Amino acid sequence: MNAQLKKGLLEFCVLATLKKADSYGYQIIKDTSSVIEISDSTLYPILKRLEKQEQIESYQVAHNGRLRKYFHLTPIGTAAIEQFLNEWTQVTAIYEYIKGEA
Repeated sequence: MNAQLKKGLLEFCVLATLKKADSYGYQIIKDTSSVIEISDSTLYPILKRLEKQEQIESYQVAHNGRLRKYFHLTPIGTAAIEQFLNEWTQVTAIYEYIKGEA
């Protein structure tokens, strides 16, 4: 997959994962791996950016004697997913155009 296209979809994959349930980094990577490959070095800047944009919030939970950082989808994050889905019809139209031209 084209790197730029993948980069644009990664944030929405992370948001979609958190829409299902609060989660932490490693689990997010596992959950998204069936549809898109993401590494630690890619995920954590995305999480930081989404948190700065108030699309997600974080909190810590003790796990096996250490703190694990969990992420939670906010209403702003939910709205971002809805906007993405609403705009998908435009993406589909572009896909159909390209497919017809190929």
